[in-house]
Amino acid sequence: MSPGPDRDARTAATREILRLAWPVMASQILLNLTGLIDRMMIGRLAEAGGAAVPLAAVGYASQLFHLVHTTLFAVGLACVALMARAIGAGDATRARQAFTGSVQISTLVTGVYAGLLLSFTEPALALLGAEPAVVAVAAPYLRLTVGASIVLAFTLIFESALRADRRMRTPMLIGVAVTACKLGLNAVLIFGWLGAPRLEVVGAGLATAASQTLGLGLYAVLFARAPRDAATAFRPGDLLRRNPMAREVIRIALPGVAERVVLNLGLLSYFAILSHYYGTLSVAVYTVGVSILAFSWIPGTGYAQACATVVGQSLGAGRADLATDAGRRSLWLAIATGVPMALVCALLREPLARAFTDDGAVIAALSPFMLALALGQPFLQMHFTLAGVHRGAGDTVTPLFAAMVSAWGIRLPLAIAVGAWLGLDVVWIWVTLVLDHIARAAWLGASFARGRWRETRAGS
Repeated sequence: MSPGPDRDARTAATREILRLAWPVMASQILLNLTGLIDRMMIGRLAEAGGAAVPLAAVGYASQLFHLVHTTLFAVGLACVALMARAIGAGDATRARQAFTGSVQISTLVTGVYAGLLLSFTEPALALLGAEPAVVAVAAPYLRLTVGASIVLAFTLIFESALRADRRMRTPMLIGVAVTACKLGLNAVLIFGWLGAPRLEVVGAGLATAASQTLGLGLYAVLFARAPRDAATAFRPGDLLRRNPMAREVIRIALPGVAERVVLNLGLLSYFAILSHYYGTLSVAVYTVGVSILAFSWIPGTGYAQACATVVGQSLGAGRADLATDAGRRSLWLAIATGVPMALVCALLREPLARAFTDDGAVIAALSPFMLALALGQPFLQMHFTLAGVHRGAGDTVTPLFAAMVSAWGIRLPLAIAVGAWLGLDVVWIWVTLVLDHIARAAWLGASFARGRWRETRAGS
């Protein structure tokens, strides 16, 4: 028998993953570009060439805000898993209930986070080891970004709902508008252009809040025009009604939220070790380095989102074979793109650093960080994608266990040993990141091979 039809089917499946993945990648590029330009502008604010304080201020604030963002991201993944399976089964009513329930949970979680961070802004920054001068700059920026997180609670779920329905381009187009607004306001408010007051880091926070509000407005117009019987239909009044899917959203999202809490507490502890034992310069290096390397994570993020949608819809339609095939194809695509991305980041680490700042100390210290993290890129792409497979099936427990093992069993203990006990050079702190990604990829890879994720109950 000719293998032609099989090859054609495999090619079509790979093209479908790429079709779903590229708008997600484009959206992530826009998001990361916003963060990059924030830091590039802020890196040129300081007087006398000292960029470490303003960059470190944004780094400390971003670590705390990351708690809000990644938790909302976990609820969004639950939304994708539940809606995709319902759409695959042809149950639009259940998909709408999962959508509304996800918005309800996301706003509740955000309210709790925002209340705590707004009430204890300065103590939270000080707890991470920020120096008084850094706290003074970071606190107003953090308050602005946390205050805007209520808007983010809606937009992240709206985006997830569209992706569950394989509508990946719409969030990308809205992201283009949000990015244009953010970058324009950045230039005006940070440096005081066009007669506006020079607000510096506070201006960056205001630009973020305003651009996110624009995004919410665009999503509101889009969903207001959707037919009431569509899988992605949403009405504000639905938020006040009892939702039979809210409990299911919590069940799927809770391990994902716990994973984010585990990871972020581990990262915050890691950040505190870096701050206490290696100082403001290392924190500034970490802040810039993560922003640059975030671009190389984009393929894994795109493949994870794409295969989560395909896996969820395939399992909803009773096709576990298609779900497995989507996972395998996404994994190979992630590795094939991750390796060259890592090489680019490693070889161009100094030119990329110079795009952020003219501070010679920051540039020199950034090189070993980027080289170490580049080594971990193939493994990072693997665990991003494999986690997407599990979450698309509604299995959010396995990624939680992988995060616990890697963050608390490997990265944090080794960082404590390196910084507090052995007093080694900061480059060994960066090496612990690589080992973290290797461990998580191994754990999720073994789980994928066993195949139990295909039996997960999600919204059934």
